[in-house]
Formats: sequence, C-alpha cells, structure tokens
Amino acid sequence: MEVIQPNNEPTTSGNPTIIVNQPVPKSNGMGTAGFVLALLALFLGWVPVVGWILWVLGLIFSCVGVFRTPKGLAIAGLIISLLGVILLLFVFAGLFAAAAVSAI
Repeated sequence: MEVIQPNNEPTTSGNPTIIVNQPVPKSNGMGTAGFVLALLALFLGWVPVVGWILWVLGLIFSCVGVFRTPKGLAIAGLIISLLGVILLLFVFAGLFAAAAVSAI
C-alpha cells in the first residue's frame, strides 16, 4: 500500500498515514474591532473629540463586520454604536437649542 504524505512523497512502510483536517475557527476582525471601539466610546464618549471619533469608527467597523461571519460581536458593536451616535445627536441638538434660546 502506497500512501501520499503531506510533502507528496510516497511511503513504502505498511503503516498508512491519516491526515485529519480540523476546521479552523472563523473570526471576524472587523466586527471585533467595531465592538471594541464601541465599548471604548461607551466609556470615553464624554471626551469631546476622541469619544466622537470612537463612536463613528465603531459604527463603520461594525457595519462592515455585519456582512461577515460570525456576526455576534459585529451586531453588538453596531447596536452600541447606533445608540451612542443617537445620544450624541441629541446632545448636539440640545446644545444648539440652548445656544439659540440664549442668543434671543
């Protein structure tokens, strides 16, 4: 019996070599990055420029990660980022409304 080894050389021994291909666990780097950025923005959102950039980057990376598998962290990052961006828009709307009222 002749068995082909991984280096494509035939063996002459009587013991066949069995090669088992184990599935490689998939990872979603963009989804994970979006989730991590969304979590950082959750804690650093009060910092004027850094927090805002983190929210937007978390939202973008999570949106890209949703179209890849696995989707769990990407969806979580997307939800956190969307809530953060909506909160950020409400804060800006309140600041502009307060500025408009005080200018009158």
